Amino acid sequence: MLSDKILRHLREVGELPDLSATRYQLIREIGRGGMGVVYLAHDTSLNRNVALKILDQASEACMLASLEHPGIVPVYETGILPDGRVYYAMKFVRGTRLDDYHASTPSLAEPLHTFLRICEPVAFAHSRGVIHGDLKPENIMIGAWGDVLILDWGIARRANVPAAFAGGTDGYMAPEQLAGVTGPQTDIYSLGKVLEHLLSPPDPKSIRAIAAKAAHPDPSMRYAGVMELTAEIVRFLDGQPVYAYQESWFERVSRWISRNKTLTVLVMTYVVARTLIFFFTHR
Repeated sequence: MLSDKILRHLREVGELPDLSATRYQLIREIGRGGMGVVYLAHDTSLNRNVALKILDQASEACMLASLEHPGIVPVYETGILPDGRVYYAMKFVRGTRLDDYHASTPSLAEPLHTFLRICEPVAFAHSRGVIHGDLKPENIMIGAWGDVLILDWGIARRANVPAAFAGGTDGYMAPEQLAGVTGPQTDIYSLGKVLEHLLSPPDPKSIRAIAAKAAHPDPSMRYAGVMELTAEIVRFLDGQPVYAYQESWFERVSRWISRNKTLTVLVMTYVVARTLIFFFTHR
């Protein structure tokens, strides 16, 4: 009787794609999910490494190929293997996943600017009627030069088209996705959860309120679109009040002082100087 280890090895070998009819040479497996397996392969024609995804059907490749944006991994080629499975070759992304990248960032402003870069390709996809459906830190890559790429469009679908199954990942999936409902609001929910991932307890209540509004259980209580969400982030970065949070008077004063540090120093210097002058002239 064959051992479990041998059976597992045989099963893995049996799953390996037959690339003999293509220009690609298999190097190794680099990722696996419910919608397919991704391999690192070498393109012998152009002498470069690519990410090769093997699928059971071609819808993902066609949808991804229609989205040309710097923040979306480009598709180079699609084809069909001898066993009938669909493959597509795409850019092999070198960099750091967002869940690892966040641990090394020194300040709040840097991850927020990164978050704005994440929102750009999502907003672009929405403008083309495409919903990602599985946004999470593991599917977001920070490139070697600071570029941000959204990966794994395996369950992407057209907006408001009912899904046959509940896609997404626990902790980042909108509640309505459990019922197969998808739309721009489901991605906004996931973006809110991604923003929460980038935050830590000492961060201001206002930025945490933005994340909470984006990830509200009720879709009607979320931001109406990605651009509305990004506008809130920009207001926060500019030191402006945000709509998601009602400030106390103390917080308003603190925010004003933070935005006007030079003016505050000048005013305080003037007040101290006038106080000293008054004190010494009335001794």
